[in-house]
Amino acid sequence: MKAAICLEQDQPLSVEEVTPLDPGPTDVIVRITASGVCHSDLSVINGTLPAGKVVLGHEGTGVVEKVGADVSRVQVGDRVIGSFIPACGVCWYCLHDQSNLCAETYSVMFVPRVRRENGEDIQAMTGLGTFAEMMTVSQHSVVKVESDLPDEQLALIGCGVTTGVGAALNTARVEPGSIVAVIGCGGVGQAVIQGARIAGAARIIAIDPVAMKRDAALQLGATDVVDPGDADPIEAVRALSGGRGADYAFEVIGTAGTIRQAVETARPGGTAVMVGVPKLGTDVPIPSMSVLEEKTIRGCVYGSARVRRDFPRMISLIEQGKLDVGSMVTRTMHLHEVNDAIKAMQDGEVIRSVLV
Repeated sequence: MKAAICLEQDQPLSVEEVTPLDPGPTDVIVRITASGVCHSDLSVINGTLPAGKVVLGHEGTGVVEKVGADVSRVQVGDRVIGSFIPACGVCWYCLHDQSNLCAETYSVMFVPRVRRENGEDIQAMTGLGTFAEMMTVSQHSVVKVESDLPDEQLALIGCGVTTGVGAALNTARVEPGSIVAVIGCGGVGQAVIQGARIAGAARIIAIDPVAMKRDAALQLGATDVVDPGDADPIEAVRALSGGRGADYAFEVIGTAGTIRQAVETARPGGTAVMVGVPKLGTDVPIPSMSVLEEKTIRGCVYGSARVRRDFPRMISLIEQGKLDVGSMVTRTMHLHEVNDAIKAMQDGEVIRSVLV
């Protein structure tokens, strides 16, 4: 089968023939039907998330082709969405409704899954590796779904949609009538905007330097847009909120500067939510006055989602017309075009490219 492998930092992916390693008794083999190209994939390529040599991709959907002897959660023929954090269902976190922090996360991630023609065994990103024709994964890393939605929409539920919508609904618990600011309006940021709209926010302020992304934000629920190249975004949000700042400020980029910006954008007593993934080892200086002003700073992993509950919820929202995922898919491409898809994301040309 073919797979796209990250071999060196800041270099194009190598699309090559690989041989899947034998699955274990609790593994399943999935034929990939669609895979979103997410900014976290770029973070592996540029070293923000160091992963070594790895089959890239972590946002995908497909059909189960084979199951191990001890698999109980899915059957051959099931349509599934990959979960980039497993949900084992029995660890302390899963039993306390925090499956997005599942204790099996790292043990699942570091299992070799394919062999290159030179005999080298390679792991798969987050235990998935969706930039491939097939993937071998733990049964804990897939969720069975029943829906007629297109593959390219189901794929986005595996990361961007659940992370963004979940950040608004689960992590922040945005209240109706509130004022929300979203810093960074790529795929995940657009999902945060939609989550805030679904929650009933009265004003949603989208902040991004790319005009196409600002326009998309207005289409998906933003009431106001700010170009940080033309105006101080913190002051712009204050001007749109009676001088107070946002009730909720979401950072969806992952730099120290924009994280601090989110904290300063939130009003006294407001909440700043860190959704973007910063480079490993990044420290963020937070003004002491922000603490004295009773601001809450929350981290957000996978939209605080319980995937076996929330994937079906996302599907229902899409099917009922409350969540527009189709508009988030800017381009569909093929596996051999994966490097073009990554470049388009780097250049700010797309909300999401999907490999089909």
